[in-house]
Amino acid sequence: MAEKTAVGPIAEILENEQIPEIGTKKQNYKGFYQLVLKRLVDILVCLVALPFVLLVCIPVAILIKVEDGGPIFYSSKRLGKGFRHFGMLKFRSMKVNAPDLRNADGSTYNSKNDPRVTKIGRFLRESSLDELPQFFNVLAGQMSIVGPRAGDVESENTYEEDEKGKLLIRPGITGYTQAYHRNNLSVRKKRLLDAWYAHNVSALLDIKILFRTVKTVFCHENLYTNEEETVK
Repeated sequence: MAEKTAVGPIAEILENEQIPEIGTKKQNYKGFYQLVLKRLVDILVCLVALPFVLLVCIPVAILIKVEDGGPIFYSSKRLGKGFRHFGMLKFRSMKVNAPDLRNADGSTYNSKNDPRVTKIGRFLRESSLDELPQFFNVLAGQMSIVGPRAGDVESENTYEEDEKGKLLIRPGITGYTQAYHRNNLSVRKKRLLDAWYAHNVSALLDIKILFRTVKTVFCHENLYTNEEETVK
């Protein structure tokens, strides 16, 4: 039987966003790679990376503390697999008690000239080093190295039916939307692409995403959602 062709929003995104054609109606989230092998790889990678993570954590923690004396880490309440809530760890990059600003579509306000961001925080964001503590979330089984971006708990009741597929698997430190688009897509498109990824997850796709992530980070691609705006 010929494989079904995607219809609706996913078909449009497949055409416009040039997603690798690995099929759109698969259920790879139920497969051996996602359920067993990927978890083993996550644990192995985290254990190998742990010395490097700790080595970076020490000077970063000192710099964060020296700048304003505030907390080193920030725990953001996020949605995990099956809509379970968990605290996603990051190095704190914003000033203590900074207001939570949102764009019209509910995405986080993110500008190069954002005065809420600390000096060390700006560097951490541009280098993506603020995400390093999430290796501990991976070890705890709350996240994966590669997966959909974890959504805010405040958005739990805003998911359309065709977007809920992204919650079929663990969220990732990096993922398809982060690697290929980062911050230049609407919330709706990000969710649809993440749902597509959950259905089509594979070792080959994850490897492609990891290589693309390196390029995106080093080239500072699509770093800000609000390029020219400044918070007053």
